[in-house]
Amino acid sequence: MKSPVLVVAITLTAAILVAASLLIVVGTRKGPGTSTLNAPALKQPLKLTHLV
Repeated sequence: MKSPVLVVAITLTAAILVAASLLIVVGTRKGPGTSTLNAPALKQPLKLTHLV
C-alpha cells in the first residue's frame, strides 16, 4: 500500500495540472479584447507642466 504522503503528493500534482490546463483553455477561448492580462491602463488626463 502506498504511503499517505505519496498519495497526497500525487493528488495535489494532478489537481494542479487540471487547474492549469483549465486556466489555459479558458484564457485561449476568450475573444479578442476580453483578456484582463493585456488590458490597457486607465487613461488619466495628461498634466502639462512647464519647467521654468
